[in-house]
Amino acid sequence: MGSGQVTDWQGKNVTVAGLGVSGIPAAKVLHGLGAQVTVVNDGDDARAREQAAELEALGVTVRLGDGATLPEGTELVVTAPGWKPDKPLFTAAHEAGVPVWGDVELAWRLRELGGRKAAPWLCVTGTNGKTTTTRMLASILTAAGLRTAAVGNIGVSLLDAVLGEEPYDVLAVELSSYQLHWAPSLRAHSATVLNLAPDHLDWHGSMEAYAKDKGRVYEGNRVACVYNVADKATEDLVREADVEEGCRAIGFTLAAPAPSQLGVVDGILVDRAFVENRQQNAQELAEVSDVNPPAPHNIANALAAAALARAFGVPAKAVRDGLRAFTPDAHRIAHVADVDGVAYVDDSKATNTHAAEASLAAYESIVWIAGGLAKGATFDELVAKSAKRLRAVVLIGADRALIREALTRHAPEVPVVDLDRTDTGAMLAAVQEARRLAVEGDTVLLAPACASMDMFVNYNQRGDVFAQAVGELGT
Repeated sequence: MGSGQVTDWQGKNVTVAGLGVSGIPAAKVLHGLGAQVTVVNDGDDARAREQAAELEALGVTVRLGDGATLPEGTELVVTAPGWKPDKPLFTAAHEAGVPVWGDVELAWRLRELGGRKAAPWLCVTGTNGKTTTTRMLASILTAAGLRTAAVGNIGVSLLDAVLGEEPYDVLAVELSSYQLHWAPSLRAHSATVLNLAPDHLDWHGSMEAYAKDKGRVYEGNRVACVYNVADKATEDLVREADVEEGCRAIGFTLAAPAPSQLGVVDGILVDRAFVENRQQNAQELAEVSDVNPPAPHNIANALAAAALARAFGVPAKAVRDGLRAFTPDAHRIAHVADVDGVAYVDDSKATNTHAAEASLAAYESIVWIAGGLAKGATFDELVAKSAKRLRAVVLIGADRALIREALTRHAPEVPVVDLDRTDTGAMLAAVQEARRLAVEGDTVLLAPACASMDMFVNYNQRGDVFAQAVGELGT
């Protein structure tokens, strides 16, 4: 796919599925390459009409309110990652022998456009921790003096990154299971699946299909497939992957590392994978205290980021400097305040049980604020694993009864306050109840284990409202 590629698009009939953060850039890029572009979109609201008008002014055809029918003459479909594989549009494309690509696949195919030198991709996927790990990785690569960016599912368009004016040495790429499903020819320099837990099963149809899509990130890896020693399913995906000759399986662990692993020894992050004579030698990379915050799951994120950076040849000092320079995003196990000797922590980003479990594991004595939209999740395993850490629980949100029932089964001695509310103002009441239940040395932890849309616009707003409520305690 070299410099002669531009002519390939001239007059090619391409259907772009979905107006949105990936669809609009894809339509503009393809139109600019000379393709005949038709955008189809299920919705026909004011926002969609505004976006359609902008594209139509460029010469792109837009069909609103009809995302099901394949336009006649279509030679390629480029889809937004969120469109489910069982949509009639894709069935029609399959029956017509028309390939379907996602925005990531399109970016991968266009990365050498115009003879440009393509930057290698270091890819990160997993159920939880993707964004943090990707941003840590970019921070480490930057500390090594490399031109890089955190892109992909993180909100920065991969198309913009590969076609922009700025040349990169390497890209830190966050990929969702949706994006991987629609990216059949992606071949990373190195990649990791951080962890696997049931999520988005309504989209994928089964846990097996979800895992298979996550595992695509390892296909064709050149240097390293990085897996989680504590999560055997990730290692199984490495075993199943068809990789290039010489590509290595590299584990990360919170324990002391075996050869070909990164791990932790006496509060130090160490590398026994990318060193000479790894049977005897280990390279110190950073201290646990260099990781912000130093919660167990976040140390695992740091080790995964370090493994990908080391696979790219980054020196040990850059790992330490990059981790020190990294600041976590808001609403990810963020310390809000201490009030009367009690810490208040916002992990509103813990929108599923797997993320909440990691969050709860970071503290010894917790008043837990939980609840929201369960998205089909069950809570028995989460409660059973976390019961010994719980001083009390305050429940809010539409599906709080599911958590309450799990608490009755697995933590019957833990006091539970069920606020029976789904209004935004319930958060202030929840924080006030948590303050009443907490004693000095406790952590009041917002780790809802549920989505937020029953009460809030998104998890960001939920975390902001929590922080505001905590602020009112001190007044």
